[in-house]
Amino acid sequence: MTQPTSSPPFATALLAGGIAGTTVDLSLFPLDTLKTRLQSHAGFFPSGGFRGVYRGVGSALVGSAPGAAFFFCTYEGVKGFLSRARIRRREEDAALALAGDKSSVGRGLGRIGTSPWAEPLEHMAAASLGEVAACIIRVPTEVVKQRAQAGQSGGSSAGALRAILHQYKSIGFTGVWGQLYRGWGITVMREVPFTVIQFPLWEALKSWSSRRRHGQGSTAVQVGAGESALYGSISGAVAAGITTPLDVLKTRVMLSQEKESVFTVLRELFASHGIRPFFAGIGPRVMWISAGGAIFLGSYQWAVNALQTNL
Repeated sequence: MTQPTSSPPFATALLAGGIAGTTVDLSLFPLDTLKTRLQSHAGFFPSGGFRGVYRGVGSALVGSAPGAAFFFCTYEGVKGFLSRARIRRREEDAALALAGDKSSVGRGLGRIGTSPWAEPLEHMAAASLGEVAACIIRVPTEVVKQRAQAGQSGGSSAGALRAILHQYKSIGFTGVWGQLYRGWGITVMREVPFTVIQFPLWEALKSWSSRRRHGQGSTAVQVGAGESALYGSISGAVAAGITTPLDVLKTRVMLSQEKESVFTVLRELFASHGIRPFFAGIGPRVMWISAGGAIFLGSYQWAVNALQTNL
């Protein structure tokens, strides 16, 4: 009987995700700051240049562990559910074949569960839902962090958060909520395509490594932390380069003093400067996310392997 893709238990995904998120955000925060300043409307040096590259780190620390934990719990849960459903459909088709019901088997061959694209599509769906869950925590902390990185409100996370909360008397709870979740749409628009590229590629590289070691028929995808880090770096770099224009738009929306729609920012940026600004910061972004992919998915795999061994 074919086995579904192994997914770690909920508690393992929760703890490993939290460890991975905190590790990567602390390790690469200076590069993230430089990238944000390169994309800022004010420009690199007016936003702080190379000074104070750890501005906003408090906000990142608050959001990194729960955001990554939310992501991996959702990702692993949805991936496991879809994998089990696919295996169940295959077994039903095999049972029909043994029973001699050729018409039903023929209909079953057209189902997505028997397609070679089934597993990558499962990873895409799971990663997309995981990102939406993570953005519930990530977006407010990202807004505060990027304003601090760009030198607004004294260049501290506490100052940036206070500046938003102090608007309560004039704009009310709904207005403050809107400020904290400014850029929600473009963040999801950036993160979902990024993850849809990164995670299926990471999973495919892990599966390829497993087949190379254990044979073509192997379904095991457990790899060491080092291999996971290498594949995370490759998949992260590819996804980062492709989605840089979305990242530029997200940064401009979050740093704007007045609320602006994504399409307004897109139109004004293209009309004023053409295509070039959409790739501002691509070097630091690819370098940061390539290194981040190695640290994030390497530390996640290390934590999963260690927890499953000891629990």
